[in-house]
Amino acid sequence: MCEVIMKEQEQVISSTDLQENSSEEEIMFMKGVHQSKVQPPFSIVLATLLYVSEFIITAVVCTKFDRNGHVFWMSYSVIFLLLPAVLSQLTLTFIHRDLGRDRPLVFFLHLVLLGPVHRCIEALWLYYRVGEREEPYFTICRKIHLEKGHKMHKEWEESQSESKLTTHRDAFKRTTVIQAFLGSTPQLTLQLYVTIQQSYVMPLRLILMIINLISITYGALVCSVLAIQIRYEDYKLQWRPTAYLCMIMWRFLEISTRITILVLFSTALSHWVVLVAMVNLLIFFFLPWVEFWTKRGSMNHNVDKDLTQLGTIVVLCVFTLLYACINIFCWSALQLDLYNEDLIRRRQTWYLLTTYYLGRFIENIILIGIWFIFKSDFVFFSATLLCIQLVICYTLAVFFMLLFFQYCHPCRSLFKHNIKDFLSCVCCSRVSRIAAEEGVGRGCLFHPQLPTPSSTAATIVHVTEQPHELQDPQNSHLFAQGKETVLVDMVEGAYRWHSAKFRQHPSSI
Repeated sequence: MCEVIMKEQEQVISSTDLQENSSEEEIMFMKGVHQSKVQPPFSIVLATLLYVSEFIITAVVCTKFDRNGHVFWMSYSVIFLLLPAVLSQLTLTFIHRDLGRDRPLVFFLHLVLLGPVHRCIEALWLYYRVGEREEPYFTICRKIHLEKGHKMHKEWEESQSESKLTTHRDAFKRTTVIQAFLGSTPQLTLQLYVTIQQSYVMPLRLILMIINLISITYGALVCSVLAIQIRYEDYKLQWRPTAYLCMIMWRFLEISTRITILVLFSTALSHWVVLVAMVNLLIFFFLPWVEFWTKRGSMNHNVDKDLTQLGTIVVLCVFTLLYACINIFCWSALQLDLYNEDLIRRRQTWYLLTTYYLGRFIENIILIGIWFIFKSDFVFFSATLLCIQLVICYTLAVFFMLLFFQYCHPCRSLFKHNIKDFLSCVCCSRVSRIAAEEGVGRGCLFHPQLPTPSSTAATIVHVTEQPHELQDPQNSHLFAQGKETVLVDMVEGAYRWHSAKFRQHPSSI
């Protein structure tokens, strides 16, 4: 009964067609160009502090491993320390395009892995110098503001210093994600595994694990914000504290639960966890490439025109590796599309989101069940209580995600359908399917004893377009009710027609 509505809701999570839905009455223009208010670079300072503190404490923990003779754990700790650090230096150099400049001091600082510190100091210097002198060149930026359900175009001036500061922010967002999922995530997994094996919590290792967890949560938060900013690049987003709180709880519970389950599984079956990790990594690594090859894409338009084809392939492989590592531990929010010039799929579907979380929930249940069967002596907590807590925590993570999309999304007023509509149609379709099998209820098209005529095997139904007030995103429930009423009337009419035909011609069966 609700299949027509279900198909529309499965298409796009948040679809906005400005040229079709926006009338002249809804969009208001702000006359004049205003001076922009520069925000302090708090995100740059936080990313730099996390990078420096994690680097120093990890180096100290590695020396502890060396003194105690744990060469194996020390080697992996060093790898998880240096790999994201080197990639962060390359990312900062690539985004700021320093390869063609004569800046020997900057290159030296990047070689000794102090590039983020230098970039942070440079960003702070730019922030304090903004507005001290009038700059001859500036850029006029124009975006749409959402105020009380209305779209308002606003323009403001952006100086060269502000543009450079924006470039610094964008660069540190990328390095934060790299540091979180190529360094902090495997580092936290390793340190938690060592702690369980030794049955001892070293204070310095505990501090490192806390910093790693903060870095991972912040990196996942940046992924979610980047996905929304890319999707709504024409809008000036206004974030509320409740939105950040929901996203932090969502990401914190999701990542901490996932890492704990993997570590517990590795304590029972050490070799099998490598197989689980590699299967996840290969699936998410090759999935974008398979889609790229099926679309017969070309490497000529991707990444950067200055790169050779080999350099483009290397950059895309690193980018795909980061995408796969993110999806092993949490939902990436950014869907990779190598066929697109921006490398990002802007239109995201409920189908992918539902499939990911459903599959991940089943996998977590299987892994924790296997651990519960093959576990050794567990001295920290009750094993049964721990399994229940992990399932509850992952369920709470999904709950906070749904809460964010339903009430706290900055562009919630632009959604054609919300979570409530999607869930109601899922439940309604299941009820209709059960009723059709049993032959009762108004969701059944044909009685089970009546034959289905071949002329009605494929019926095309034309539903007239709803009035303008039903197309308003705020009245989406009225729109769904209107379609449901039309479908119910059609179902009842079809059932009455076939019943009357059966009573008139019973011998036709």
